[in-house]
Amino acid sequence: MPLDPSMVTTALELPGYRITRNCGVVRGIVVRSRSIFGTIGAGLQTLAGGNITLYSNLCEKTREDAFQLMMEHAAQHGANAIVCARYDANDVQQGVTEVLAYGTAVVVEKV
Repeated sequence: MPLDPSMVTTALELPGYRITRNCGVVRGIVVRSRSIFGTIGAGLQTLAGGNITLYSNLCEKTREDAFQLMMEHAAQHGANAIVCARYDANDVQQGVTEVLAYGTAVVVEKV
């Protein structure tokens, strides 16, 4: 059963719930590269200044994919929530970035 995104938090606990079991660290990893067309388009956007929407959209999609993978990983471990959720990003090589979503998978029950 998929995890409900509202049961994922950056906090140490979910208000109104009690942690009954720790299932361990879970993660979702996505590695993306910019396409040549995206790079050219973003280069043109930099000439005008402001928000570079091509990169913003790529970043948002990558984070969302990593988040979904993290929730799937938690569900595979029998969790129904994730606490202490975080993101990290690293350049693998020029133009290639790894985005990691991670947290602690837990089983919670309503108090």
